[in-house]
Amino acid sequence: MAESVRVRFAPSPTGYLHVGGARTALFNWLFARQHNGAFILRIEDTDVQRSSEAMVQGILEGMHWLGLDPDEGPFFQSSFLEQHRAAALELVQEGKAYYDFTPKETADNRTVKEKIIDRARAAPNTGKAHNPYRDLPLEEAKRRIEAGEPAAIRLKVPEQGASRFDDMVYGLQERDYSDIEDLVLIRTDGHPLYNLSVVVDDIEMRITHVIRGQDHLTNTHKQVLIYEALGVPLPRFGHLPLINAPGKEKLSKRKHGEVVSVTTYRDRGFLPDALVNFLALLGWSPGTDQEIMSREELIERFSLEGVNKSSAIFNFNDTLARDWTDPKALWMNAEYLRAMPLSELVPMVAEQLKLAGLWREEYATTESEWLSRTVDLLRARYRTSVEFVTLGRPYFSDGFEFEAAAVKKNLKDERLKDLLPSLADRFEQIDPFSHDGAEAALRALSEEHGVKAGVLINAARTALTGQSVGPGMFDIVITLGRERTVERLKRAATLVNA
Repeated sequence: MAESVRVRFAPSPTGYLHVGGARTALFNWLFARQHNGAFILRIEDTDVQRSSEAMVQGILEGMHWLGLDPDEGPFFQSSFLEQHRAAALELVQEGKAYYDFTPKETADNRTVKEKIIDRARAAPNTGKAHNPYRDLPLEEAKRRIEAGEPAAIRLKVPEQGASRFDDMVYGLQERDYSDIEDLVLIRTDGHPLYNLSVVVDDIEMRITHVIRGQDHLTNTHKQVLIYEALGVPLPRFGHLPLINAPGKEKLSKRKHGEVVSVTTYRDRGFLPDALVNFLALLGWSPGTDQEIMSREELIERFSLEGVNKSSAIFNFNDTLARDWTDPKALWMNAEYLRAMPLSELVPMVAEQLKLAGLWREEYATTESEWLSRTVDLLRARYRTSVEFVTLGRPYFSDGFEFEAAAVKKNLKDERLKDLLPSLADRFEQIDPFSHDGAEAALRALSEEHGVKAGVLINAARTALTGQSVGPGMFDIVITLGRERTVERLKRAATLVNA
């Protein structure tokens, strides 16, 4: 690619950074990195009523956490309003745009498609409605402007022909000019509209490739007209399929809430590399079955040719406590947790312990080795770092809850009222206190009383952690230590058949 690639991510600060926006940012970032180009962030903040500084910070925060920091920016579209107005006035001067003095109260709010259908019914073959001010001499229009008469500025859309561009994902796109109303560039209040602003900004920032959501396809035809009117070569366009919710409806911040927010994944224990990996495969395929991919691999293999044309489905279910988001996302995060160096994972778990009020200073000194061993033991079963202080709470605190289902399943045998305290007594006598010694003691006790070892193992696991599943039972015993193991076994006897 001979030209120097320059791409941009241009969100509106009307909500937090959601997974759809994050994927768009990621695809732009990957494209720029692959071509040694520039990734630019532009905040399109001209919707004053809906934009806010807090939302801007939320977008920046989400992108920084994902590691998608821009090479240039953030720039703010509101800083370039005068350039937008100047471009519109230049088009008026060149006869490519005109002042529209249509009174606002008589404006027709129907869509172009609705207008065309209505006109076709009334008088077939009449084509697009002609604005009476389109051919008003410029001198007369200027006199009316100078007299204080309000007017919008509209682009003169050609009456014959079609808009065309070759999309890098969807191929050749065409739209008849007859389907495009003369575009409003500047409203009567002097405010530039989106299609003008985005084109002027992209020209100013020397954007070579515009990679954005498929919902912008209609806008692109309008923007092509503005590029051509300004006499500037088109960038390459690539439109990405939408991400849909489980019901195949469009993913929405307003409707679907925090489950689609990037910062939710940060706060609920996701690793940024895992979420980046998941988002990359949400609508793109590397052409192989490989799913776990480093950033370097993603950069090397990413291409817009691999982007699917159909919408991706984001399978979340935020009514479920543990399986609240897409199963593949949770699986992938678990894979990253298991693979990352303990030297990186332990500090992450330490932060979670501090946030949950479970941190002890000894974890940083005399018990640092125990903490590392415990984290290493638990990560084989956990999918997020938060689970170290939710599911993992029994390892760091005696104040934990017993799962009702675990108690009902594993502490129902009446004999356990005596067996659990007896097991505690056996564990007190083991010397040295070890994995093999604990297992031998339990199996000997079960054999003496004619109870299957599995019954006692499952009961002991629930007694020690409040749960029915977890690491190997004797690994749990050694991790908790003799004192806590004995105390919990005796205490749990009161729960049998409770």
